[in-house]
Amino acid sequence: MTDASTAPRLPKQIGFIIGNEAGERFSYYGMRNILTQFLASSVILASVEASHRDAMAKEVFHVFVMGVYFFPVLGGLLSDVFFGKYRTIFWLSLVYSAGNALLALFPDDKAGFYAGLFLISLGSGGIKPCVSAFVGEQFDESNKKLAKVVFDAFYWIINFGSFFASLLIPLALASWGPRWAFGIPGILMGVATFVLWLGRHRYVIEPPLAADPHSFYAVCWSALTSNATGRLLFWAGIASAVASVVAGAVWEALPLVAGICLGLVNFLVLAGIGVALNFEHAKARHPAAEVDGARAVLPLLVLFALVTPFWSLFDQKASTWVLQAGAMTLPGWSWLKSPSQMQAINPLLVMLLIPFNNLVLYPLLGRFFTVTPLRKMTAGIALSGVAWLIVGAFQLHLDAKAPLSILWQVAPYAVLTLGEVLVSATGLEFAYSQAPAKMKSVLMAFWSLSVTVGNLWVLVVNGSVKSPTVTEWVTAHTGLSVTAFQMYFFALFAFVAAVGFGLASRRYTMAEHYRKA
Repeated sequence: MTDASTAPRLPKQIGFIIGNEAGERFSYYGMRNILTQFLASSVILASVEASHRDAMAKEVFHVFVMGVYFFPVLGGLLSDVFFGKYRTIFWLSLVYSAGNALLALFPDDKAGFYAGLFLISLGSGGIKPCVSAFVGEQFDESNKKLAKVVFDAFYWIINFGSFFASLLIPLALASWGPRWAFGIPGILMGVATFVLWLGRHRYVIEPPLAADPHSFYAVCWSALTSNATGRLLFWAGIASAVASVVAGAVWEALPLVAGICLGLVNFLVLAGIGVALNFEHAKARHPAAEVDGARAVLPLLVLFALVTPFWSLFDQKASTWVLQAGAMTLPGWSWLKSPSQMQAINPLLVMLLIPFNNLVLYPLLGRFFTVTPLRKMTAGIALSGVAWLIVGAFQLHLDAKAPLSILWQVAPYAVLTLGEVLVSATGLEFAYSQAPAKMKSVLMAFWSLSVTVGNLWVLVVNGSVKSPTVTEWVTAHTGLSVTAFQMYFFALFAFVAAVGFGLASRRYTMAEHYRKA
């Protein structure tokens, strides 16, 4: 029996971080979950043809989400190299709050509103890799088992904030208008920042790496520039990135932001191949241990890449599913006034499923086989495809002009949410535990970047079906509407990704990297 005096203890400062996260998540999901609905009927898109307004609102939403999950790359760099995690979180939270203020002040002004979205994406995205890593930083080897519990609790509190935001902010939009609907999340973000500041003297704060000559970036650069093959792939990556940005600038179907993100993906893929081929050459400039640590990151990045289709499906619950819900019939309940409120089902189910999975499902499955993080994530990706088969069936019903209650969406939300718990909640702790000490924020940034890439696939697919040729082909050869066809396409996308992830995970060797006691 473990003596009470030697039993692992939960760090007291965790309460401040979790309290901050609850307020920040209420703020983020409150504004995010009404964004598509607001834009579809706002004067901001008044110049867009009525038949294209829903598609444009969906496009703006996914560009915003791409930004939120793109800026973790910047946040991870600022944290690891310059400011450390706490200061990066605090200062970018102030930027975040300024963005909320702009949304509340300029709901009818395109420039002011889009500037607010940019600041929120910069602030929310920039702190994203730091917060999860900051939580892990409060633990050491003596209490690392509690870290797994706290990461689940951390994800639970995210959904606690999301649930109330998803339920209440659409009501605020309907009853009080956009200024209050965007202003309330801004107030919560200010409170969240204050809570974080209150715990400033209690946190374990690891110093930034500063100009570490053997950092992850330094090792990768040495590997990439060590011979002609690496340099060729580097310049090929640059050329591919430039071509993608130009395509985003001139091709109407692909937004410029999407072109920039696609360029980043192309560069990372080509440069990553160059780095992988030349790690041994980097040992001429760096200690072998540092090179091996950087090398260990690459298999993780392959797994992260295979998770991106999941995010393509998951994030469309706030765009495609909301637009579908708008074509469904409401049950007449006084508190259910908006299609956006259906998104409250997701966080509610997360709060129920996390304890259910840990206390019932995983122990039950453990009697038959070992329940590993990678097996959970494989199943979660596949479940997202099942959810989209269900909404595809609903779309066929709606396309036939048959009325359908919005309550039917509870079924795909339940399946998608189980997939989310298996992928996202598991992935947070998995990404942190697998990252070497110097690369915690870097790996969390790449985990977030997988969400950007997932939303990029949505924009690429949506851009492709804007072509009259593609639309005519879909109608002539499948008999489906473009919307239904896309739903079944994304379901197939998830199933293929689940198979790929499952195969890749069989070759992955698990590791644990926690701070020493």
